[in-house]
Amino acid sequence: MCDTCGCGDPHAHDHSHPHDHSHGPSHDHGHPPPVRTLPVQKSALELNQRLADQNRGWFRAKGLTVYNLLSSPGSGKTTLLERTLREMPRAAAIVGDLQTENDAVRLRASGAQAIQITTGATCHLDAHMVAHALEKLDADGLKTLFIENVGNLVCPASYDLGENRRVVLLSVTEGEDKPLKYPVIFRNADLVLITKIDLADAVGFDREKALAAIRQTAPKAQILELSAKTGTGFDAWTAWLAG
Repeated sequence: MCDTCGCGDPHAHDHSHPHDHSHGPSHDHGHPPPVRTLPVQKSALELNQRLADQNRGWFRAKGLTVYNLLSSPGSGKTTLLERTLREMPRAAAIVGDLQTENDAVRLRASGAQAIQITTGATCHLDAHMVAHALEKLDADGLKTLFIENVGNLVCPASYDLGENRRVVLLSVTEGEDKPLKYPVIFRNADLVLITKIDLADAVGFDREKALAAIRQTAPKAQILELSAKTGTGFDAWTAWLAG
């Protein structure tokens, strides 16, 4: 989680620090100080879940189907969305990155709405960030919303954004064992997309090994293979979105 990966503000706490203790050498030999466990992480996730449920209600009221796209950096999320938004009417995107609006600018070139969330030092999107982005979204006439999460296979897995379905991308350039190394994010996927298959031969991608790893960690997920660059497998992706 974020308290170990370092994405959060180390000075931001939701508990107080009492200062009625001595900062000098301890003379209480044989009696260790009491230990208190503060469930900060649990509280943060509980708050996020309440906000995610509010987002979900908003999406439902607007008649939106929402997809949370997750992956490591460079797996092809933005390229996939560029092509998807060009071919899919009445769709929009929310994009998360630590810095810059580069991906949102790329997606706006498709003619669709694309709202950038700049997270600073935070390595995931949360429901609160998404709620603020929705204030900028013109939902009239929209049917589909894609949320392109920050590239990271760890922290985003724990944060519900209010989405209907989760899509996890695995590019052929990442190695076949990524699902085994990062099982949590794959376990919660509705769909696993193997991307950049046009590069499979060039990088020596072992397809059967990758499929076995996905099936082991995400036995309920559907698996599709595509290349957003060449269009191979793209029809299956749009059919899944329409299903």
